[in-house]
Amino acid sequence: MATTEHASRRTQTPWGTASVVEELTVAQRAGEKRFGSTVQLLETAKGERLVRFAYSTGGLARRGPVTLRLRDLERLRAGLAEHPELARALGLDGGGV
Repeated sequence: MATTEHASRRTQTPWGTASVVEELTVAQRAGEKRFGSTVQLLETAKGERLVRFAYSTGGLARRGPVTLRLRDLERLRAGLAEHPELARALGLDGGGV
């Protein structure tokens, strides 16, 4: 499982440019296919927080549905321990949103 923080990395959203505050990627495999599901906490220039879910292949984010098996979801929850702001945004920190 990859966990990263990217305070200076920027990305485009439908609401404009946003900074990547925290990012968590869960590595997955289906047969011989390897990919990852990524959850990002983003912040716009106006301070609005956004959460983006994506899947990636070869390090590139792809469009489409993100599917997590229950065991992958457990790994995502465990990884959120290292990303308190992202856990808080998802309401998975025990304190609500």
